[in-house]
Amino acid sequence: MDKANIEELLSFILESIALIKSRFQNINSTEDFLADDNGLMILDSISMRLQSIGEAIKNIDKKEQDFLLQVADKFYWSKIIKTREILTHHYIDIDAETIFNICDEKLDELEQKIKQLDSIIRRT
Repeated sequence: MDKANIEELLSFILESIALIKSRFQNINSTEDFLADDNGLMILDSISMRLQSIGEAIKNIDKKEQDFLLQVADKFYWSKIIKTREILTHHYIDIDAETIFNICDEKLDELEQKIKQLDSIIRRT
């Protein structure tokens, strides 16, 4: 296991989640993303960070497949990687509601799982 590289990726993911949460803080509905240029800029920046998180998880999965499975099943991680694929290759199909729901409903769970993985890697 390339422990240092995985630690860096986990740290990057946690940093990205913190940035997303900060940017999402004043977004109360999907319409807030679409209300003006500032909302669209926030939507774009959050989408980019979500894409980057998916890429980091994809890289961890390539390097050490069983590592991710310590805190969630393959289906959980593949949904995140698939979201990254959609954001990367089908960006035009992404809507503000999807990004809002990810931030509002899924981000805390992901953060907890990444923190668990971070704790595991630091103990080894």
